Amino acid sequence: MEESKFPFGDETMPGESLIVPLIEGLLQDPPWRRFLDALRASVGGDYASLVFRPLPLGTPEARVIHLYSGQPSPPPVTRHYRESFYLRDPVPYHEMEEGRSYRLEQLLQHGGADHDAYLTQLLLPSGMNHLRMIRMSDNAGVSGWITVTRRKGEFGTEVDRLLEQLAPYMRAALGSFVTLERERMTAAVACEAVRRMNFGWITLDGEGCVLDADPHGARILQAGDSIARAKDGRLTARDASLRRQLVSAVRDLAINPQARPRAVVLGREPWLDLLLVPSGQRMGTTQAAPAIVGYLHADNWSSADRCDQLAQLFDLAPSEARLALALSRGMSISEAAPELGLTVESARTYSKRIYAKTGARGQADLVRFIHRSVLVIA
Repeated sequence: MEESKFPFGDETMPGESLIVPLIEGLLQDPPWRRFLDALRASVGGDYASLVFRPLPLGTPEARVIHLYSGQPSPPPVTRHYRESFYLRDPVPYHEMEEGRSYRLEQLLQHGGADHDAYLTQLLLPSGMNHLRMIRMSDNAGVSGWITVTRRKGEFGTEVDRLLEQLAPYMRAALGSFVTLERERMTAAVACEAVRRMNFGWITLDGEGCVLDADPHGARILQAGDSIARAKDGRLTARDASLRRQLVSAVRDLAINPQARPRAVVLGREPWLDLLLVPSGQRMGTTQAAPAIVGYLHADNWSSADRCDQLAQLFDLAPSEARLALALSRGMSISEAAPELGLTVESARTYSKRIYAKTGARGQADLVRFIHRSVLVIA
């Protein structure tokens, strides 16, 4: 075994040249690129790969994750495998003993039709004349396989030892990767739902300074049409009345974590409001924990567009739709009537028609119906 392959000279664990990129590879895109480069160099291989196959659910395209370093199979060979030959793949991937390094002759049976075809139609045209493969799995049952290959020269026993020494570290990394991917997918779906509902967020410290914001919240702050980040970092507003409301809300919520959330209407056309709530995260990790979270809701549609949508969804007349929109935004009948050019009595009559058509038993019900309808993701 060459000393350069294992820089620490310790046969119980692989060297820093592999462990460090293995850990760092969890956050790379694509993951583990440096690790696979270092592994291929350590074993003197032409090719090294890390494959998760097959994942039990999801689209067929996403069930096999293939990461590699070095020269891959020629395009015609890869295309042949992906289009049909994968159905004849004879390698007993899931029957492999976990943590054990396998040679090519231990995976393929000479004389078997599919085994010989796999060798002659895939491996040999790809220069994978000599091969080592090892399987590892995490606690959730997801398996991964590391493969190293050469065109010339059989691998020595030191490569088997290296792969078997890597297995526990790779198993731990695989478990972390699966957990991270699950969290990334959950976060991506949640972010898309929040985006479609036009919600954003900002976080504030006890002094009202902006700590962080999601992209939607950051755009609203950057635009500065209603609220903005002041030069001292505090959340502020163009309108003096709004500034006073923000200062009062931040002061009360920072002092009393049990205080009731404070809602502030920032704009009416298009609609933009803000809900300030005490943060449940009082202890920070790598970042400062916020004292207050502000949830922003913006409506990208004009009131006229929203009225048209309400009319179509609930079969409302135009005047009824305009009143329904006003009521759904928290206005009382007496507040909405003059804005819509109605008498209070006429507005009450319209409201009864709205409740009958929507099935709402009152304004609270109407708000729930509208804000839980498909309009929130329109």
